[in-house]
Amino acid sequence: MPLANLSPRQQLRAGRLPRRTGQLLVGLVLYGVSMAMMIRSTLGLDPWDVFHAGLATHVPLTFGQVTIIVGALVLLLWVPLRQWPGLGTVANVVVIGLAADAGLALIAPPQALWARVLLLASGIVLNGVAGGLYIGSQLGPGPRDGLMTGVARRSGLSIRLVRTTIELVVLAVGWLLGGPVGLGTIVYAVSIGPLVQFFLPRLTVDLGAAGRTVPAGREAAQVTPADALGSTSC
Repeated sequence: MPLANLSPRQQLRAGRLPRRTGQLLVGLVLYGVSMAMMIRSTLGLDPWDVFHAGLATHVPLTFGQVTIIVGALVLLLWVPLRQWPGLGTVANVVVIGLAADAGLALIAPPQALWARVLLLASGIVLNGVAGGLYIGSQLGPGPRDGLMTGVARRSGLSIRLVRTTIELVVLAVGWLLGGPVGLGTIVYAVSIGPLVQFFLPRLTVDLGAAGRTVPAGREAAQVTPADALGSTSC
């Protein structure tokens, strides 16, 4: 099921809104929980979460609060890119951070290595499912996803080049700040694309004729399912 190229207004008018809103919220909550699972495994995080975790060690804020603030700041970068956030974009900024903090409060860090590996693997798979759910609701990309596609569209560079550059920068800065880089960082990097490639087509809500509408005067960067999750931390 292809993703539609809709403006924020068209996203809300495309139909099946209760179903899509519910799927969006479930996806965002599960995404936050999957982040907490990877953190509790203590085996390394994805690039954006390395940055969030590193920053959290230097400020009197929780991991989730840092995630929310960074998401809001990234959203400001949409202004020069002339992008408009959708309902899913705004919800992404708030819900994922709250869900991550809730997950961290409920999930105890396991001691045995096999349990940590299992928690990491489960968190990565759940992250792929959650990403497919919230992206497949077609209610707007997360702030980090939108930054990636917006820069690609405005610069003319490929999605993969922009995504790789952004993630390498935030990974390096996060590592310098003390964020956890490890096995989980590598496993996430090589597995999240195939996971999203598998789950996204199966979880994308069919919008019918509305899903084939392209906003007048807009050309979106071409995004494959494997690219759809910028980091994807949201």
